[in-house]
Amino acid sequence: MSVKKGNPIVDLYAWQLSKEIHKGNISCHEVMEAFLDRIDEVNPRVNAIVALRERDELLKEAKLKDDSLGNGKSDGWMHGFPQAIKDLEDTRGIRSTNGYLGDAERIPDSDSLLVINMKKAGAIIIGKTNTPEWGFGSQTYNEVYGATGNPYNPALTCGGSSGGGACAAALNMQAVVDGSDFMGSLRNPAGYCNIFGYRPSWGRVPAISEDLFYSNCSTRGAMGRTLPDLVLLLSTLSGYDVRAPFSLADDDLAALIPDNVCEKLQKDIKGLKIAWMGDLGGYLPMEEGVLKVCEKALKKFSEDAGVVVEHVNPFFNPVEFWEKVWLPIRHFSASSLKPLYNDPNKRKLLKPEAVFEYESSLKYSAADLYRAGVARSEFYAATLKIFEKYDFIASPTAQVFPFDKTTHWPKEIGGKKMDSYFRWMEVVSHWTMTGCPVVAVPAGFSEDNCPMGLQIVGKPRKDFELLQFAYGYEKVHKEIINRKPML
Repeated sequence: MSVKKGNPIVDLYAWQLSKEIHKGNISCHEVMEAFLDRIDEVNPRVNAIVALRERDELLKEAKLKDDSLGNGKSDGWMHGFPQAIKDLEDTRGIRSTNGYLGDAERIPDSDSLLVINMKKAGAIIIGKTNTPEWGFGSQTYNEVYGATGNPYNPALTCGGSSGGGACAAALNMQAVVDGSDFMGSLRNPAGYCNIFGYRPSWGRVPAISEDLFYSNCSTRGAMGRTLPDLVLLLSTLSGYDVRAPFSLADDDLAALIPDNVCEKLQKDIKGLKIAWMGDLGGYLPMEEGVLKVCEKALKKFSEDAGVVVEHVNPFFNPVEFWEKVWLPIRHFSASSLKPLYNDPNKRKLLKPEAVFEYESSLKYSAADLYRAGVARSEFYAATLKIFEKYDFIASPTAQVFPFDKTTHWPKEIGGKKMDSYFRWMEVVSHWTMTGCPVVAVPAGFSEDNCPMGLQIVGKPRKDFELLQFAYGYEKVHKEIINRKPML
């Protein structure tokens, strides 16, 4: 297979690329050249990959991977894969800015656990993928690198906070990408870029941070153009780690390899039931067309795969959830910004949304947080009741279609004013608080070619069952999934 600009190497799915490398049909050097050429071709239009390393260095590393294979040694299924990492993760020797001007020249001397595990699987780290400052916001822009555009229209946002990765995957600049999710940061960009995103069960992907016990909302995860790719990366990132006290064992993900992943994902899903939450009985404002796109996708899924979709009204009070559960816990997570906020020189470099988060955290007492935890526990119990009747819960990945990337966040939806920079993403907040696994799948497009996604929530710790269900969805919706970006 010869390599040239526009070469089909970059069109291969990750599981296919791995097999071709290990069969000797493609060299790691050829793979690196192909992906770097693709980045040179399209990245200037969208600004998805940042802090890109020098080509000569990367080609030398790829050659070493070839030498290793020639000696009969493979590091793993990602052997020779060019990987850019979300810029909230530390990467040894590569700028890791968090999208924050105060860290614009920060170069860590060690890798995060996620990066360590990807390197163990054979990946070559080529740079970073763009993200909003400290991951705050479902719109990828910052003062270090600027905004990232949408693969279907570079003038629009790709979502966030894992927006750079989602855009890179959609445009074949990477075969598979990592990300993280607190308030939809793996779900919203996947939906906006017409790919798959996965927020795993709490503990499925271990992480080491300053706080190992209270940080139970954000989680690392994976994105890809197809479910098998996403699942392979998830298997690489997953597993018990003694340094992460709530981490889970590998279970069904442990033995997955490119040769068997598609077969393992096969399952008869006929008769399984989805509780469609939509706009929560009219509570959530939605841009015209969002529900139509999602419901059309679910209708076809039901007809072709034999699944049952039933509209379900809210089983909780969404106003009380937002005020008593979401806001206290969300703002509490911003307490980590205290050292930056307390330093006047560093505070002035923070974007207004980050300042808002930290200042809002000061409103709540320990008693408030305890009551929020109790209310959250009640919501979880109510969710379990829904799962007694239904196998999955579904809703849109966002309340609006992709918008202008120069707009920081939508100020209103359907005439309803948004009272904060994250209010327009209220639709994803509920499932974060359950700790349940959630997969984002492509739902379709608006009349002006803007992508939208569906989020499907699985039962607690039933990750593999959810992924098998999503694979059934993928097989039904090949036409949507194969709709290529314009670049």
